[in-house]
Amino acid sequence: MKMRKLIRWIAAAAVTITVCTGFSVAADGYQMYQSALETQTLEAKVESIQSGESYTSLDALPDTYKNAVVSVEDHRFYSHFGLDPIAICRAIVNDLKAGRYVEGGSTITQQLAKNLYFSQEKELNRKVAEVFLALDLERNYTKDEILELYVNSIYFGDGHYGVGEASEGYFEKAPADMSEYESTLLAGVPNAPSRYAPTKNLELAEKRQQQVLRRMIACGYKAIELPV
Repeated sequence: MKMRKLIRWIAAAAVTITVCTGFSVAADGYQMYQSALETQTLEAKVESIQSGESYTSLDALPDTYKNAVVSVEDHRFYSHFGLDPIAICRAIVNDLKAGRYVEGGSTITQQLAKNLYFSQEKELNRKVAEVFLALDLERNYTKDEILELYVNSIYFGDGHYGVGEASEGYFEKAPADMSEYESTLLAGVPNAPSRYAPTKNLELAEKRQQQVLRRMIACGYKAIELPV
């Protein structure tokens, strides 16, 4: 009898700690979100990116590149509200199976929020702050504006930030002139720039490119025949 009471007490304590920890993380995350906006407003942060010398409008990007990015990074981008519950649930399951953090389930909007204000560290309070900012982005900008900001703020390796710098740096051409090969190769780089940058290991970059191509087919785009 005493053992049952002890087990119930331990279970109740565990639930209480979990709930309190969750509230604490949420409160810390919200504070982090507010502090970030106090350093620079979202509007000012967006304007600073748009004023960049290599900033490239979405209209100036090949359809192949845009389709590749959405396919491999967030294929429900145009239908979700900034968060993807399906991806989040899948990530939780995969993390639990692996017994460690292996997948985050972040949308393009969340990734943009992180790139605008936060570090790459995988901390729960930072993820909460990222969610608040993602919702802000979705309220204040269109999907195309968010995608445009995203491709102009992500890191492509070799010191290249944004698709404009990456295209000029790797291919010596404007993004609008990228071929299907170059578009799909570049779309795979931000996943791990230190590994997939074409100048680091072209063979590995092309293996990642094949993953991008498979994702595009899975998302309903026609197969792309690349030069051998």
